[in-house]
Amino acid sequence: MYAVIVTGGKQYRVMQGETLRVELLDAEAGNEIKFDNVLMIGGDNGVSVGDALKGATVAAKVVGHGRADKVRIVKFRRRKHHRKQMGHRQHFTEIEITGITGGDSK
Repeated sequence: MYAVIVTGGKQYRVMQGETLRVELLDAEAGNEIKFDNVLMIGGDNGVSVGDALKGATVAAKVVGHGRADKVRIVKFRRRKHHRKQMGHRQHFTEIEITGITGGDSK
């Protein structure tokens, strides 16, 4: 069974037992969180979308927080003797999916 959830403005296809990195969430490591913005649930019996998902949730455990690898940004203007360098490290929360509930999958 799998589900498609929305968090941090992005959509993720998740399955139970899977570990993934999402945008930074306001939760302590070890806490249990629930995602109630479920777009789709699929499994052996088909796919459920729309009104069939009222009350569907995806439970996850927060494994930890961190920062991704540095992304280097270089702005360069040719023939103008101008160069600008910047860097960015995005914060993330690593979660482990513990369960998918609700939403009859036909």
